[in-house]
Amino acid sequence: MTSFVISALLLLILVLVLVLRPLFFPAKESATSRRQMNAAIYREELDKLEADRLAGAIDSYSYEQTHAEMRQRLFQDTDEADDLAVLGSPKKTIIGICLFVVILSAGFYFYLGDAAQIAKKGAEQPMTQESVEKMVEEFAAKMVKEPDNLKGWAMLARSYRILGRNTEAANAYARAGSFVDSDPQLLADYADVLAANANGSFAGKPQQLINQALAQDPNNLLALWLSGTAAFNAQNYKAAVRSWEKLAQLLPPESNEARAIAASIAEARGKGGLAPASAPVISNQGVSGQVEITPELKSKIKAGDVLMVIARKPGERMPVAVLKTPVTTFPINFVLNDALAMSPNALISQMSEVSVEVRISKTGMAMPEAGDLISSPQTIKVGTTNARLIIGQIRP
Repeated sequence: MTSFVISALLLLILVLVLVLRPLFFPAKESATSRRQMNAAIYREELDKLEADRLAGAIDSYSYEQTHAEMRQRLFQDTDEADDLAVLGSPKKTIIGICLFVVILSAGFYFYLGDAAQIAKKGAEQPMTQESVEKMVEEFAAKMVKEPDNLKGWAMLARSYRILGRNTEAANAYARAGSFVDSDPQLLADYADVLAANANGSFAGKPQQLINQALAQDPNNLLALWLSGTAAFNAQNYKAAVRSWEKLAQLLPPESNEARAIAASIAEARGKGGLAPASAPVISNQGVSGQVEITPELKSKIKAGDVLMVIARKPGERMPVAVLKTPVTTFPINFVLNDALAMSPNALISQMSEVSVEVRISKTGMAMPEAGDLISSPQTIKVGTTNARLIIGQIRP
């Protein structure tokens, strides 16, 4: 709001300067007075009268009479106060123009509403279901005129799917044609819509679309979920467990989605008479060593800081093992093994090497934050017992 007022005032001052410039900076030539102008005009008329007399156009009596009348009028016109030929009083003109511009601007401002009121009105009109559906209908009308816009049809299909209008969504996906065929996520979305329209049945085209999506992206989350669901509905519980267990490996541990998948896997195992997943054998095989910190960063350590040693499979973001401990005196010894695994399906003992890094967090949050003290990632062979990690950077 303050920036708007400042900008408006600056703009108003600029307008006033441009309008009043001729008054502040008058022409350098002296202004011609009214007396001088009248004298010049009568002088010209007297010259013409003299020329007519010499040419014989008028006689001496008429000349003397006309000459006397002109002299009398000249005396009367030049006897007044010598007002300069300018736009009245510059001071009064400046004040008048300033008042007019300011009052006019203020009037428009308060009539049309200020910036804060406009923003408030915009905030008071949130996007409603009706407005969203209206936008989708307008987009659909546009797409009817652009039948070859495959990307547009795919966008329309997703919009219909979000609104729960699965019949229209299926038709739009069909119109998207080859654009859908090359996108595994769109293929999975299309399969989901068709299954919903078929009362949950994946037979036929939905299953074909799921297989096509997984062929292009074996880790597509929706395709894996639908594949397991299709197998579960077909009472192929072993295949359902296989798809869902792979999906579980791709989800963050302890997330709501991971817990829901775990419950579905347990139900599939129970209905299929499958043995429960055996607890993984904990192995001491891992990576161990010491964590050190550069002298210039020691002063940044505060009480309550948390040190985390994180191991990942090289090239992947999901950790396979994490050690979290309060910061004590450096150097700090660490051990990463299967007891610290993030998932029983991805154990550090089953890997040949891991990428290990250290982070000191002020909050202990899993997500890195600006100001965290960090080390450079190191690729270390599993089984190493003398790894040395040095904290020497501050996360920007």
